Amino acid sequence: MQTQRNRRGYIQHFINCKHLWLNELKKLAHDLKNPYLLKENVPEYPRPEFHVSHLKHDTERGALCWIRTDGGFKDPHRGFRDPHKWSLVWWSLAVGPEEIKAAETRLLEKTYPNQTKEQAVKQQSFLWRFATSPAFSEKSRYGSYRFTFPLQDVLSAYSQQFCFGAPPIMRVFRTCLFKKKVQYSVLVHSPANRELFSEFPLLPGNDPNAVCAYRDGRFIWRSEAMCETHRY
Repeated sequence: MQTQRNRRGYIQHFINCKHLWLNELKKLAHDLKNPYLLKENVPEYPRPEFHVSHLKHDTERGALCWIRTDGGFKDPHRGFRDPHKWSLVWWSLAVGPEEIKAAETRLLEKTYPNQTKEQAVKQQSFLWRFATSPAFSEKSRYGSYRFTFPLQDVLSAYSQQFCFGAPPIMRVFRTCLFKKKVQYSVLVHSPANRELFSEFPLLPGNDPNAVCAYRDGRFIWRSEAMCETHRY
């Protein structure tokens, strides 16, 4: 893995073109000197599959004013603060209560395929107790303001403004490892930049072994570490 300081000044270890599962990251833990990945006393916890149809963009007041003035989103630094000089606008998955409930239903159906309707009705909700990492928080992580849009609205606007109406291309961008966070990034770009980003593999649609995928208008995220702590 490579090491760099990101635009916000934080040190991150990253590997391009791959989304690594936790067991793959654990093999690198000694070299990265990350004690959290080396813990062996973590109890069993659910590994659900989230189907997400909304994106969120968190920001601070200054950027909020610029977004309002410009009437849209862009990289104000035009890539100069990015180590690779790419002008990127960052969005995160907006995983809310409905997505958590739907993921819980899929998890139960997979784990107990012979469960009756009566048993399903009596089943108490549990997955929200594990969804304690900042990725599920209603609070903004990068400022006091948040924009939330349907994924399809964002992709449609991007298609019209940058792709001449063509569908944008999605690729496996990178896995970033921070001290207590794993970040999986998906690159969305115009077909005009196909050659520029050709080294990054296309994002899968139906691969059950992929950490992240895109299918039927939704991002599929197979979360392995959704807990801030494991007290439950």
